[in-house]
Amino acid sequence: MDKLELVMRNTEEIVTVDELKGLLEQSRRPRAYVGYETSGKVHLGHMLTANKLLDLQKSGFDVVVLLADLHAFLNEKGTLEEVRKIADYNRDCFMALGLDPERTEFVYGTDYQLKPEYMLKILQMARNTTLNRARRSMDEVSRNAENPMVSQMIYPLMQAIDIADLKIDLAVGGIDQRKIHMLAREELPRLGLPAPVCMHTPLIPGLNGEKMSSSKGNNIAVDEPAEEIEKKIKSAFCPAKVVENNPVLAICKYHVFPRMEAGMTIRRPAKFGGDVHYENYEKLEADFVSGAMHPMDLKKACAECMNEILAPVREKMNG
Repeated sequence: MDKLELVMRNTEEIVTVDELKGLLEQSRRPRAYVGYETSGKVHLGHMLTANKLLDLQKSGFDVVVLLADLHAFLNEKGTLEEVRKIADYNRDCFMALGLDPERTEFVYGTDYQLKPEYMLKILQMARNTTLNRARRSMDEVSRNAENPMVSQMIYPLMQAIDIADLKIDLAVGGIDQRKIHMLAREELPRLGLPAPVCMHTPLIPGLNGEKMSSSKGNNIAVDEPAEEIEKKIKSAFCPAKVVENNPVLAICKYHVFPRMEAGMTIRRPAKFGGDVHYENYEKLEADFVSGAMHPMDLKKACAECMNEILAPVREKMNG
């Protein structure tokens, strides 16, 4: 797998591929970033973009992780003290997930977002952005989209200015960040600032097959006990032969195979076909769709793999 294939795998959209190729071909090391609102546990949804940061580091990128404590405060996720404490915890989780400490810069939003020059850029962008555009940009990630606060309309403007202030070449996020990233691409040049290349990852379904949400408890935190992870995956939505909204297949595709280079072995009694090893996700999915792979065998193997992958996080966080 060459650098471009590694960077592009498991992405839903890149704006634009030609610009991304240009970043890979330039002489200096490009900078990529993800901003994480520090509002709770790091879970498998966050881990998907963290996996992408690992791919980018292997491909020659330096990585910036924005621990967006001020964003979380504006989005009504807690007091500044509460969200800063969560930010410290999140930082430790991301390091335990394997980010290269030599090529990863962690930045807290409150370290620079309250400076006068930053706020002036926010106000300049506010003059160029309609309220309707700001609201549309924020709707996907806002807790209270029906009746948003003014603070939540400032949020997408800040996210755009973050990209410029952190000197980011490639902005990475889930596909729910698309409208905010497009705002940045369009509006930053109007302030004399460069537009970023944007990379969007899919949103994986929650364990019940619906949208993943911490409030619904249908996700897995990266520091959960092994027995809890096994219990959750074994009870997850996983209808036979169905790929759409199947969280177990999604976990295999976006977490297991990217991190387990040797592939995935599914162990089962000889009377049910014996052990089977998969070097890539596509063959696993094909067997599942055909009925050659039983959902319970898949769940058991998926749980074993995830517990192996997350063991370093549990060890660091629970010591």
